[in-house]
Amino acid sequence: MPSSDFLTLDNIVFGYGERRILDGVSMRFARGSVTALMGGSGGGKTTVLRLIGGQQTPQQGSIRLDGQELTTLDRKGWFSVRRKMGMLFQHGALFTDLSVFDNVAFPLRENTPLDEATLRTLVLMKLEAVGLRGAAALMPAEISGGMARRVALARSVALDPPLIMYDEPFTGLDPISMGTIARLIRSLNDALDATSIVVTHDVAEAFLICDQAYLLSGGKIAAQGTPEQLRSSTDPFTRQFFDGKLEGPVPFHYPAEPLEQAFGLKPSSPDAARELRP
Repeated sequence: MPSSDFLTLDNIVFGYGERRILDGVSMRFARGSVTALMGGSGGGKTTVLRLIGGQQTPQQGSIRLDGQELTTLDRKGWFSVRRKMGMLFQHGALFTDLSVFDNVAFPLRENTPLDEATLRTLVLMKLEAVGLRGAAALMPAEISGGMARRVALARSVALDPPLIMYDEPFTGLDPISMGTIARLIRSLNDALDATSIVVTHDVAEAFLICDQAYLLSGGKIAAQGTPEQLRSSTDPFTRQFFDGKLEGPVPFHYPAEPLEQAFGLKPSSPDAARELRP
C-alpha cells in the first residue's frame, strides 16, 4: 500500500449541540488504498463521509485532500473539489426516470464539454467495467438491486475521481451480488489508482478488499490497523464488534431509569413481575 497520504483528517470534532458525534478523530488515507470505516450504528461513519464531501462542517479540526484544506472552502471551491470525488449512496440512488446509460452519463454531461460521441464511448466503457454494457437501454425499474448497485458504481467513477466514497455498498445484496460489488470496488480502485473509503458493517467482505480499517465508537477511534491486525486484537470492544457478541463493552440497553421506576413500582416489591404483566 502506498505510504503517501492523499486525504487526512486531523483532530476532527463534530456534533449537534452538546452531543458529540466525532470527538478528536484523526485519520489517514493513502493514494491507491481501500479503507473500511466500521462501527456500531450512529457511531459517526457516514458523518465522516459528509464532512469530507462538505455536506457538514466540523466545529474543529482540519481536512486536507491532495494538500488542499477543505474546511475553509467557499461554495465555488466546493464545486471544484467535488469533481475529484465519486460517491456511491446506499441502495444506489439512481435517477428513476433516466435509463442506465443516462444515469452514468449524468456526471459527464454536467461537468465536461464532451461531445455525445465521446461521451457514449466513455459511458459504455464504464458499463463494460461493471458488466452491464448490455443493459444500457434499460430503466432502473427493469434491473435487479445488485445490478442497480453496479450501475451506481459505474456512475460514481464516470469522471475517474481520485477519491471514491461508498456508503454501505453491500446492504440488501445477496451473497453473489455482494461479492461482485466487493471485487469491483477493489479492481476499480486499483485501475484508477484512487483512494476508496467504504462505510460498512460487513466485516467479511470489507476485510477481503481493504488495506486498513478504522473502528469508530463513542466518537473516537476504538481500533485501527490492517485486517490481520484487527483479527488478532484482544481489545474487548474490537472483539465484541468483530465476533458479534451480545455481551461486552457495548450494552444492549440504551441508558434508562430502572424498570420498576418507569412503571411506578417499588424495587423491593415481590409482586413487581406479576404487576408488569398485561
